Amino acid sequence: MKNSKNAQSRRKFISKTAVLATGVVLGGPKLFGAPAIITSYNKPFSKVNGVQIGCITYSFRDMEDQSAEATLQYVLDSGISAIELMGGPAESFAGMPTNPVDRRTMRSLSRVVNPNEDQKKELADLKAQSASFAKQLTKWRANAPFEKFSDFKKMYADKGVKIYAFKPNAFGKESSDIDINYGFKAAKALGASHVTVELPGDDEHTLKLGQMAAKHNMKIAYHGHTQQTPTWWDTALKQSPSNMMNIDIGHYVAAGNTDTLDILKRKNERISSMHLKDRKNKVNGQENMVFGKGDTPVVEILQLMRDNKYKFPATVELEYKIPEGSTSVQEVAKCVEYCKKALES
Repeated sequence: MKNSKNAQSRRKFISKTAVLATGVVLGGPKLFGAPAIITSYNKPFSKVNGVQIGCITYSFRDMEDQSAEATLQYVLDSGISAIELMGGPAESFAGMPTNPVDRRTMRSLSRVVNPNEDQKKELADLKAQSASFAKQLTKWRANAPFEKFSDFKKMYADKGVKIYAFKPNAFGKESSDIDINYGFKAAKALGASHVTVELPGDDEHTLKLGQMAAKHNMKIAYHGHTQQTPTWWDTALKQSPSNMMNIDIGHYVAAGNTDTLDILKRKNERISSMHLKDRKNKVNGQENMVFGKGDTPVVEILQLMRDNKYKFPATVELEYKIPEGSTSVQEVAKCVEYCKKALES
């Protein structure tokens, strides 16, 4: 589909739905302004015409309270009934030790070109603390209370929220077999069909992860940013049927790829879940935008999923700047409403 046609379609769509999209407001713990998404018994329902609209809980990273209970409320207030869950809320609920290392400071010091002696010492201390914590974490994971993850699943399910994917920090190249097995076991206890991780760029590691996923009867889906290309996942996909894609379609457009709809058509059976955001393309600056304002054909993507009965969920990932006076919860709710209207058009 040509860009001009996409732009015309989006403008027409936006003009029809602008009032609804901007009229979603929150009042206390309930969501108002999107009655078609909320079903009876105060449970959300964000599966529209066969397409599951979800979100990754990373979208709520600006919220002060990151507990299991608070995160559940953010999801409910957004009108979401299925999620990709970041590790934090579930792992803290299960009693995982808290990392004493300020990772932002460590990353910042690591980027200093000509560090002074004090900076070198501070960075060395942080790295030593980080290595010590990694050992402590692996020890905890070896005997993790997986019944707590089952309890977490039940708490969310009782409110109408399904966990379809789990993203703990357990699958990197530095992760031990104990960490990796823990990640799959926790995901299964949460009811997830797959875990997600950044594609490591290491063929041996993706082969290992695919083999370990198969042993747990799980899938592992690889996420990417602007390094995504039409063939970026091919090696991992050939290595194992348990290796899957967690394509980020907004980043894919920002990378300069022009086959947005075609890659979904070609690869749909190997996509476990898709991150959905609206970014400008490479020529236009790659900025993250409010849905309908960028170059990502969000409407056409959702309608393609609907019309072809694709099974993977569309995971809203909020990365555009939150307007003054709003919150991530309100913005995710607007994104959900935008998606819903696209699927009903």
